[in-house]
Amino acid sequence: MTDQTPGMKDSTDKRWPSKPPGAIRVILVGDIVGKPGLEIACQAFEKLRRFCLVDVIIANAENAADGAGLTISQYKKLVESGVDAMTLGDHIYKKKEIATVLKEQRNIVKPANFPATAPGLDHCIIRAKCGVDVAVMSLLGRVFMRPVDCPFTAADRVLESIPDHCKIRICDIHAEATSDKQTMGRYLDGRVSAVLGTHTHVPTADDCILPKGTAFQCDVGMTGPYESILGRAIEPVLNTTISFDPNSFHVATDDVRLSGTIVDVNPTNGLALQISRLHLKKKELDSLTGE
Repeated sequence: MTDQTPGMKDSTDKRWPSKPPGAIRVILVGDIVGKPGLEIACQAFEKLRRFCLVDVIIANAENAADGAGLTISQYKKLVESGVDAMTLGDHIYKKKEIATVLKEQRNIVKPANFPATAPGLDHCIIRAKCGVDVAVMSLLGRVFMRPVDCPFTAADRVLESIPDHCKIRICDIHAEATSDKQTMGRYLDGRVSAVLGTHTHVPTADDCILPKGTAFQCDVGMTGPYESILGRAIEPVLNTTISFDPNSFHVATDDVRLSGTIVDVNPTNGLALQISRLHLKKKELDSLTGE
């Protein structure tokens, strides 16, 4: 990983690996939190394609609306800015209006282990500009989360429905417990290209390729304000935690960063070639000019 990707200034940084010849480069952008997260994500998409050579952009957008939910206008802004597919999570229906989008659009998914009658697709298949199809699914964990159907059974059902020609398959495991995420990674190893975790808003350092060829990471991190507690303003959270005095936990504004994980995939067999964490501060994103 010593070759410099075009536009990158630090050729030794493992977050900027060279793209293997013929690989499809996919990024999952972690939980977009509030207006700060939405703005940096939308500013980043074109640069991710240009400088990181990303082919497919997937974003978890369930916290975009003031920290909980997604609105129709935010969905449209993300699409217009270049996102290819969106995953959600336990806050999926916080904004009732998004049900219309979930029923009508083909690039956004609900957790596949939600009831069949819940609005939304249990997976989507999007076509990258290079012409390769990529399947995207989301699963909700069960430890410390709302009651949901079995994610393992749901994963099996989705995989059975994906056409054989669609080799690249990305799973967003939206879960609280690392045990839920690791178990799903092992269960799907060799059957999907990547199992990448969201929900806890903290990027983990366990990115790896599992023995049968699936890329894995417990959490790809938060896209939003890091001078915060999980994206929320610090003082109200501290005050309520210590005193039980009720407060509104509004989204913070400072030290905005984009976090996500890049996976390079062999399009012939759908297995991962390499995985690397991405963590960009606003000033680092602004500096990507290719000069």
